[in-house]
Amino acid sequence: MVNPREVVPDDVYAAAERIRDMVRLTPFRASPSLTRLAGGPVWLKCEHRQETGAFKLRGASNAAARLGDVAGVTTASTGNHGRALAHAARHLGLPAVICVSKLVPQNKLDAITALGAEARVVGVSQDEAFHEARRLRREEGFALIPPFDHPDVIAGQGTLGLEIIDQVPDAAAIAVPLSGGGLLAGVALAAKSLRPDIRIIGISMERGAAMAASLKAGHPVEVEELETLADSLGGGIGLENRYSFRMVRDLMDELILLSEDEIASGIRHLALEDHEKVEGAAAVGAGAVLAGKLRSEGPLVLILSGENIDPARHAAIVRGEK
Repeated sequence: MVNPREVVPDDVYAAAERIRDMVRLTPFRASPSLTRLAGGPVWLKCEHRQETGAFKLRGASNAAARLGDVAGVTTASTGNHGRALAHAARHLGLPAVICVSKLVPQNKLDAITALGAEARVVGVSQDEAFHEARRLRREEGFALIPPFDHPDVIAGQGTLGLEIIDQVPDAAAIAVPLSGGGLLAGVALAAKSLRPDIRIIGISMERGAAMAASLKAGHPVEVEELETLADSLGGGIGLENRYSFRMVRDLMDELILLSEDEIASGIRHLALEDHEKVEGAAAVGAGAVLAGKLRSEGPLVLILSGENIDPARHAAIVRGEK
């Protein structure tokens, strides 16, 4: 196997220039309620207001823009990454085939096709969908862009870290939702290149967190994927993970895991107190503050990573139901 090239800060700075007209500069705002609870300033980075409703557009756009002569782009996705890649492909004038399993709900398929991509339904698992994406790469000349373990995807996600330091120059810590690690790896690389002393805190769920289990084992491992309110943080990191695992291991300062009730509290609090509608993965920072697991020892930035939650489910959580 060819050794993976190292992702360096210059890759992130280049990505910021490359995708400048493909993504939004998302707003940030103070949270008075969380500031009171955390004992110091808490800022919300409102990445859920990104085009396509999630941070994934940054990495997908950078990776797609770096391609040469290809027949099109493809990936396997359960939602946010596929939608982001479809959006990036439309911007670049590339055909896109997003491979999904039969388990992906119709509203997510509709969101992909609305962007001009084909949502190709294959099998009943993410693995089967990936088989089709790999076939497209092998037999039809498509470029396969994975959701997190790719240097250009990580560099694109890192542009969020550059924005945070520009918007909150005195930030002492950034709380990052942690799943496959592409977001945390990129944000940590970018932020620490400008502020080596800044703390990067990964937050995930207790139920089926693959990166947390892999870090504990010292190498990528498989975990059972369990139902969770932070569904965007589910799934494996890949047993052959080449980039995100080692970057998370080397750059993350602390890891916090939350119960389902703590995630629900974060969703509810952000809706009622800060008037921000977010999905479970985006609410983990607020949930950690509410649970007393995360304190502010200087300006603390919480990344609200996405808004793609079923409206009825969100309303039930806000009412105190699950």
